[in-house]
Amino acid sequence: MFQMKRPLLLVALLGILAPAHAEVEVDIDAFGQSLGGWLARKGKAAEYELSEAGYRTYQPEVSPSPDGGIFVSVRIDHRRGFFASDDHASLELSFAPDGDLVSAQSSLALQGRTISSELIKGGASASTSVAAPQIERAVKVGTDLVADLSSKLLREKIVEPGRVSFPAAIRHNYNLLYKAVKMKKAETPATPGTASTPQAPADTAPPATPPASTPAEKPPGPSAATPPPTAPAPSAPGAPAQPAAPTPSAPAPAPTTPAPPSTSAPAGNTQASLTTAGKKSIPLPEIRAYNPSGVPSTPLPAQKSSEKPKEKSLLMEHGDEVLKLARDVVKTSVQ
Repeated sequence: MFQMKRPLLLVALLGILAPAHAEVEVDIDAFGQSLGGWLARKGKAAEYELSEAGYRTYQPEVSPSPDGGIFVSVRIDHRRGFFASDDHASLELSFAPDGDLVSAQSSLALQGRTISSELIKGGASASTSVAAPQIERAVKVGTDLVADLSSKLLREKIVEPGRVSFPAAIRHNYNLLYKAVKMKKAETPATPGTASTPQAPADTAPPATPPASTPAEKPPGPSAATPPPTAPAPSAPGAPAQPAAPTPSAPAPAPTTPAPPSTSAPAGNTQASLTTAGKKSIPLPEIRAYNPSGVPSTPLPAQKSSEKPKEKSLLMEHGDEVLKLARDVVKTSVQ
């Protein structure tokens, strides 16, 4: 049993004693706040002024390095106005897995002319401080980078103020970007056997389970519901024994007679009354013609006396003869 648990104990000890790894990251929000906020170009750039010249810095692009560090590149523009094209610059920094600056390089593009600095490396020889050698190397790299750019820019005989101070704007972004680089502790993966189960809070008690129903315990004495059996009275010597009185039996339940099924007469469509056996007749409501318009019906005129129809019939019978007489009268009068 002990041999089976031994590998689990070793895995648990390795998970506890393993050091927490850290990763290098760039706090982009802090870098943007130091430049005035990512308010330009739909939240992707920050605009500011240095020595009365306008500059624009875009959000840095970060990619991991093969050795576990990161590579950071930043684009910086010199805003020259509406009637002139802007100047562009790039700043590239490489950081080791422990956050130390490894190298830095920058380049300028001024209307078709390109000026690139040398690759400045932050080696151990560049540090002179014992307390903080990585900070000393970063300061030395930034100083050498700006000095190299300024010397090459002066050879081009640049006289515009915004272009002359362009290397200083690059150094300004270099300092703020270096401060935004931080070490982030990586979460160690949970090893098998060390996963902690969530504990229930102390305030919430488990629900009480109702006790199982148990039969009621009988008291040691005689039960009140069942009277004790009565012993027969002693009889006199020589007398015949009398039989015990029979116990009365429970009364039998009265027989119930089933109710007769109710019979109902079939319903008809006519205005006949519905009759049931032994019940009164129920008259049906009066059926009227369908009237969708809701206009009250007009009663028919009452029939007139029988004399007028007779007169009408006489005219219809002798009408032909009257017409013939009228024609004859007209012909004689014309002649």
